[in-house]
Amino acid sequence: MNSSEFLLGLGGVAATLIGTFIVGVFFYLDTDLHRMMMASDAADHYLRSGVRWVFAVYALPLFVALTLAVFDPIWGALTFIGISVIVLLSTVDTGRRMLKRRGSGESIGLVVNQWVCTGAVVVLVSLPWILGGWVPPATAFIPSIVLALAAAFASTVALIMKQFDLTAAMAESSPSDLESDDAPR
Repeated sequence: MNSSEFLLGLGGVAATLIGTFIVGVFFYLDTDLHRMMMASDAADHYLRSGVRWVFAVYALPLFVALTLAVFDPIWGALTFIGISVIVLLSTVDTGRRMLKRRGSGESIGLVVNQWVCTGAVVVLVSLPWILGGWVPPATAFIPSIVLALAAAFASTVALIMKQFDLTAAMAESSPSDLESDDAPR
């Protein structure tokens, strides 16, 4: 398998993951569950910033892989630089929002994920130039693309688990309707 086929495969994986994430976000927004369960406005802003970050990080492997598979490496490098700037700005914004009081909604998982993914972003942005020089070949971008997919997937899991935790806490705090089940019909 040549590198173009591999890059197209990575682009397909990224497209599938971003599509699944979009569907999940729309279902979540459609239920209005996010408004009922947010601990604070800061947590809601952090969640929105986190979703923005995940979109940006999923966009990096999608667009860079497709560009590298079809065009010269310089175009892939320029695409990588452009999306990397967006990812870096999103990382700073998400980190800033997490540091606000109750920004992460008091979720240790989100805090750990934020710091691990911030480290991953620093590595993935610089790795192609460390591996390939000033104009890296297409193969020098592959580790960064895989790392971006892993970081975005880890953040997706962290956001989903946070929502499951909130749903479980909400279910435990609501009174049960056992009496209505015993009533005659």
